Amino acid sequence: MLDYLARLPAAFLVCLVSAVSADEGVQLELLGEAVQGGLIIGRAPVGSEIELDGELLRYAADGYFLIGFGRDDTVQRRLVVRGRDGSTAVRELKPEPREFDIQRIDGLPPRQVTPDPESLERIRRDAAQVRKARQRMDARIDFAEGFIWPVHGPITGVYGSQRILNGEPRSPHWGVDLAAPTGTPIIAPAAGVVTLAHPDMYFSGGTLMLDHGLGLSSAFLHLDEILVEPGQRVEQGDLIARVGATGRVTGAHLDWRMNLGETRIDPQLLMDEPPRTIP
Repeated sequence: MLDYLARLPAAFLVCLVSAVSADEGVQLELLGEAVQGGLIIGRAPVGSEIELDGELLRYAADGYFLIGFGRDDTVQRRLVVRGRDGSTAVRELKPEPREFDIQRIDGLPPRQVTPDPESLERIRRDAAQVRKARQRMDARIDFAEGFIWPVHGPITGVYGSQRILNGEPRSPHWGVDLAAPTGTPIIAPAAGVVTLAHPDMYFSGGTLMLDHGLGLSSAFLHLDEILVEPGQRVEQGDLIARVGATGRVTGAHLDWRMNLGETRIDPQLLMDEPPRTIP
């Protein structure tokens, strides 16, 4: 894990546990913060039994596992790790609350704020495809190399912000918006396998999803062009798509989202510094 530690952003190195406890006898490393929208990357001895809130947690062969916290999570989580020798480590993880912005977006076509029945059916089909893509659960640990910005430009939208569309309150924003001209190259923030490549979803337009292992995935929305195919493996830094203004948008940008299963994660919490501004 030392190579991974060297690459983690300073803000992410709030080490909840990174030691061998003499009284427990279990070496357990937890990197990250218990915070709304946060992700914890854990590692336990190979062969351990890992339990979160009474349910067994999937982990990779080398002991890596992931714990995510949603935007509105307030309940304390209980992590129990049992070694093969019978030793046990217990950690209580209570997510810290955050304050979220309010973002007003006007000028959207009325049908994209209040869809008609035909559009609602299309939205349901889109959502089903996205849910299916998120169900992938591989023991890969592509996330362990850390993350880089998929595109550079001003941040125009942040995770968790309450959105008011054409004056009407709607669900929060689940990603980070990066403004960039149509056609700007988008690179893979980490290695992974493409699980969805759709040219035109109702809300998100051109949509691409990339699985990083253990159920952690990235989604890239409003794309002008998708340059990879489902099932294809990509490495960190590979060209995967181009910025667009498709779906429900008011201008060209990339909306980058992350999920751990159905739990929505804030990508900015995994980054060491803001993206560079495009000249």
